[in-house]
Amino acid sequence: MAALFENRVALGFIVIFGVPIILIGYVILVEKVLGFVRPGLALRLRPWLWVLPAIAFVLTFLVYPAISTVWRSLFNRAGDQFVGLDNYGWFFGNMDNLVAVRNNIIWAVVLPLLVVGIGLLVAVFADRVRYEVAVRSIIFLPMAISAVAAGVIWRLMYDIDPNVGTLNAAITATGAQPYAFLSNGPWNNFYLIVVGMWMMTGLAVVVISSGLKGIPEELMEAARLDGATEFKVFRHVVLPLLAPTIAVVSTTVLIFALKTFDVVYVMTNGNFGTEVVANQMYKQLYAYNQPGRATTVATILFLVTIPVMIVNVRRFRQQEELR
Repeated sequence: MAALFENRVALGFIVIFGVPIILIGYVILVEKVLGFVRPGLALRLRPWLWVLPAIAFVLTFLVYPAISTVWRSLFNRAGDQFVGLDNYGWFFGNMDNLVAVRNNIIWAVVLPLLVVGIGLLVAVFADRVRYEVAVRSIIFLPMAISAVAAGVIWRLMYDIDPNVGTLNAAITATGAQPYAFLSNGPWNNFYLIVVGMWMMTGLAVVVISSGLKGIPEELMEAARLDGATEFKVFRHVVLPLLAPTIAVVSTTVLIFALKTFDVVYVMTNGNFGTEVVANQMYKQLYAYNQPGRATTVATILFLVTIPVMIVNVRRFRQQEELR
């Protein structure tokens, strides 16, 4: 254990101090080499040589693992026999996987609607009070908690034992029977989504509040002078100008919903009809020792997130062109 700790400390020092030193040495070396090259050629080569470490990093830690994962999904459990699309046939023919896909769709639809809707309301109303900073800080606090910790907290909140579960303590105080929040489907998926909403709403409030601060006050005052009500000012002035900000928040929350794992793993481990794709991938790899199927699930999850990222990148480019 001591040796492992020492190795980690050494690795930490290498990462913190060694990597910057190597990069600085690389830049100095590049500049010295370019000093022996014609000025015109050096001008063309310099940008490529400067970004070469970044390109190498992306290829090594992003592109290669992605390609390796897709390739591994085409092999059997042992990885010594090419099986083609058999693992994909297993995925779409297995009921547990279809339930996971269904639940991910529910997460992807409900979570962004709740987070953006509540975040927008809180940001708009908090913008009109003097204690706005305090409101945003309180709502943002769950963002500082890890997803695992949030899952533990809410698992205790939902516990069926009134002596443990806060919600059932309130329910039984009214004379009603305890309710099994996590085992009663299909609503148990919604109760898990509430945990995600609790975590992500603070991000939505902070980002949307920043967007509100960027709207010129003159536009809203002009609308009011023209006789527009506060609702019409919000509907026809504030909301259209906030659309890019809302789109960014929605995309961020959507990606979180598609790859959700920690909350489900900690609270139900996918039982009672709450399985999600990322948790199924974890089970196939570590519980069932099926790396071929696990990489198949990972590939499908990766392919699903690609269109979301493409839309997000295009939106950012359009915003940059408008600027």
